[in-house]
Amino acid sequence: MPEASQRELGESDSPIEDALEFAFRRMVDEGTQRLHRSWREVLVTGFFGGTDIAVGVLAYLLVLHATHQPLLAGLAFSVGFLALLLGRSELFTEGFLIPVTTVAAKRAGIGQLAKLWSGTLIANLVGGWVLMWLIMTALPRLHDQTIESAAHYATAPMSPETIALSLLGGMIITLMTRMQHGTDAMVGKIAAAVAGAFLLAGGQLFHSILDSLLIFGALVTGRAPFGYLDWLGWFGYTVVGNVVGGLLLVTLLRLLRSKDRLQEERRAAETD
Repeated sequence: MPEASQRELGESDSPIEDALEFAFRRMVDEGTQRLHRSWREVLVTGFFGGTDIAVGVLAYLLVLHATHQPLLAGLAFSVGFLALLLGRSELFTEGFLIPVTTVAAKRAGIGQLAKLWSGTLIANLVGGWVLMWLIMTALPRLHDQTIESAAHYATAPMSPETIALSLLGGMIITLMTRMQHGTDAMVGKIAAAVAGAFLLAGGQLFHSILDSLLIFGALVTGRAPFGYLDWLGWFGYTVVGNVVGGLLLVTLLRLLRSKDRLQEERRAAETD
């Protein structure tokens, strides 16, 4: 069907379907605001993102300790994603679809994207470490469970299996973001958060921030059979896998789907 006919079929004068147009506009508007934050705003928002995820880790550990059922614990972890959603904090791996779309639309630059990614990543880890220290200090009964759970990640060598787990981890979190920005209904956003938590934590996929907090908790106990260098080796390939999975398996495909609309946005940005 010709592009002109596609435009006439929808309510909006857009080369893509109305639902995609609304989601695209929402992502660019939000991404523009996020990418123009100051360093202070990036770091504070990222710090809260780390503490929110740590609250989800606490829920995960409590349920896993009581039931020894990873899938139930994965559902409990959704508390962390709900805190991110409702508290408007920032998680590093949420920064793929929306900020990259905004940069592709020429509403922000590569430098601003680098600031968002680096600042959020560091702040997530610092905020998460602080709260995991507090959790381990307050709840020593969770020490054994935390060490056992963390060892699954910290001692995992780089292999086709672990690389695939990190790719899936990046894909799932970016898919969750895509689903949440495809609807205005809060019920839908919450459902996406619960589904993402169930798959990510319940399926024990590799996620650079979530699993780092488990490892930090184990290290805080002083009894972990691994150290910070082991975490760093695991973190190095996991964060790369998360980025590649989020960008190639979700973000790039979404950009290709909205190519014509993206070109219009780029031309509009050049004339502003």
